[in-house]
Amino acid sequence: MKKFSLSLLMALSMTGMTHAATLPAPASPDPNLWLEDIDGAKQLDWVRQHNADTVKKYADTPGFRQLDARILEVLDSNARIPFVNKIGDHYYNFWRDKEHPRGLWRRTSPASYASEQPTWETVLDLDALSAAEKENWVWHGVDCLKPANRRCLLMLSRGGADADVVREFDLASKQFVKDGFVLPEAKTQATWKDQDTLYVATDFGPGSMTASSYPRIVKEWKRGTPLSAAATVYEGRHEDMSVSAERDHTPGFERDFVHRQLAFYDSETFLRGKDGKLVRIDVPSDASTDVQREWLLITPRSDWTLGGRTYKSGSLLAAKFDDYMAGKYQDGKQPLTVLFEPTDTTALDAHSWTRHHLILNVMDNVVNRLEVLTPQAGAWKRESLGGAPELSTIAASGIDADDSDDYFLTVTGFLQPTTLYAGTLDKGEPRAIKHSPAFFDASKYRVSQHFAVSKDGTRVPYFEIAAKDLQANGKNPTLQYGYGGFEISLQPAYSGGVGRAWLERGGVYVIANIRGGGEYGPRWHKAALKANRLRAYEDFAAVSQDLFKRGITSPAHLGAMGGSNGGLLMGNMLTLYPQLYGAVVSQVALLDMQRYTHLSAGASWMAEYGDPDKPEEWAWIKTFSPYTNARAGQKYPPVLFTTSTRDDRVGPVHARKMYAKLAGLGYDTAFYENIEGGHGAAADNKQSAFMSALGYTYLWEHLK
Repeated sequence: MKKFSLSLLMALSMTGMTHAATLPAPASPDPNLWLEDIDGAKQLDWVRQHNADTVKKYADTPGFRQLDARILEVLDSNARIPFVNKIGDHYYNFWRDKEHPRGLWRRTSPASYASEQPTWETVLDLDALSAAEKENWVWHGVDCLKPANRRCLLMLSRGGADADVVREFDLASKQFVKDGFVLPEAKTQATWKDQDTLYVATDFGPGSMTASSYPRIVKEWKRGTPLSAAATVYEGRHEDMSVSAERDHTPGFERDFVHRQLAFYDSETFLRGKDGKLVRIDVPSDASTDVQREWLLITPRSDWTLGGRTYKSGSLLAAKFDDYMAGKYQDGKQPLTVLFEPTDTTALDAHSWTRHHLILNVMDNVVNRLEVLTPQAGAWKRESLGGAPELSTIAASGIDADDSDDYFLTVTGFLQPTTLYAGTLDKGEPRAIKHSPAFFDASKYRVSQHFAVSKDGTRVPYFEIAAKDLQANGKNPTLQYGYGGFEISLQPAYSGGVGRAWLERGGVYVIANIRGGGEYGPRWHKAALKANRLRAYEDFAAVSQDLFKRGITSPAHLGAMGGSNGGLLMGNMLTLYPQLYGAVVSQVALLDMQRYTHLSAGASWMAEYGDPDKPEEWAWIKTFSPYTNARAGQKYPPVLFTTSTRDDRVGPVHARKMYAKLAGLGYDTAFYENIEGGHGAAADNKQSAFMSALGYTYLWEHLK
């Protein structure tokens, strides 16, 4: 059983966009409510006009075109590492470049992949498919049926939206299966039960979706029958976030599971018997579980007492799955095995199985180290797999947990291009097989880690990348980036785009590891949830003020940037701390926190922010609702809002309305909405380069 990631949970939802006509009216008159009709002709004309204004002012210069081209060169480089996943006997990779902007799904042998120039076989040309079908297909992934790995479910999105079309594909013939499984556009979760049966959670019609706009019902669909005849496996409630089902195809350990996501951090998982009966895995609803062969791994997000013993939030615990389901751990006679327990500075970043081992990726003050654990009676055998170079990131994962102890390992840093290693546990050191190229001269720069003190005394780490000869004169153009939500960590990673667009031009780049993220595990995240959301913004402000104190920059030369939840962060830095910044870029953002639960997939994030329809919660949500708090007579810095029409996760409505309100109040603001792109705001490398170049150019124009 694979534990669904937060990003996947955010990407399961209903067909199409949310329109104003279906939404309740706001509590007070909103002159920009008309912009909530996402695909309306009048609204799209408005978008095109303001896009043209922004392009004319910021993107219609030789300097912009040169930067755009240099970022695109990074994204299209054929020297990039082609990361792969193993399906059957081949390694598969999805690849975009200048000649293939929509992308190639291709494969090679493990031996060929390890060579300097692998020989690739094209399985599906998405550019050719898009041209033939006159659709703007964007790759969303694939699920192949083990152990034969011949039949696959391909997920294809129109224009980059989370909603996709599911189509059955044959790997041997490299063709879509005639009269095979096909699901229409929706935010669908479809997985194989067997060659003739799928588990499908999708939009089955009125009443089949949750308030969060995700599937409420999962069914078992037999080949050759209409979807309307599929048998219901489980129905969640309208108030739930989503439901889904899957089969674990591990040979000898085949099991079926049903998942009920109650809220973003609360879920239930059931073991489904051959008779269709469901037995819940009895763990706290805020704990995550992972079943692999005979083992059950549990990660509680709160301190958890079981059998008279208390296990710390953020720990990783192990039990024999069958024994746990039989209740043998509940009486305390058989304690859970503690594989990891956090400290004040450490958190579990990830874990990954190989056939006989478990790899742990641990963060200590946001820097990684790896451990290999081997199951045995009592305490598991524990060995080091190495640590990252100073202020870098190291990560490892098993290649095929059903078959081998092979693994991939990556090392990357702000100034260190990524290197990919391959190895086999218990068989010596891994060997480097791929190197990402250097896209800028890193010898001129240095990386350092610092700690700012937030308003409540909390120490907040941040990374700084700057020239070695940096003068602490308060005049350095500085870009401070942050996210601060959903327990997502910002770790050191190489970016040729940042190097070319910011560092080479004399800028300082700063990553703020504020609360709300996962840098110190669940406790760091919970510290900025709901009524405590302002802690994240206080942390970001504290980092800015520490940069001033150290003489790195000053408000006139400090820019801030963030996307999605980080775009909400930017909206709040604009309205709550305008005196700290010379310019702000807010990307694919939430901004209208009074309406967010009624826009696109917004209701799914109430566990993060709260429910604005409850007066007692709106009382504190309104303190971090930028659209609500923006008002006349303030000294707001210039701000750019970027978004995508096809973003059916957050939606373009927030950015449209925020820009319209600020522009109406006479503030210096700009707007750009990519008609394609989804929540990533770009459907291909060319669009990605343009959106990046626009953000960097905007900051340089106002901070230089």
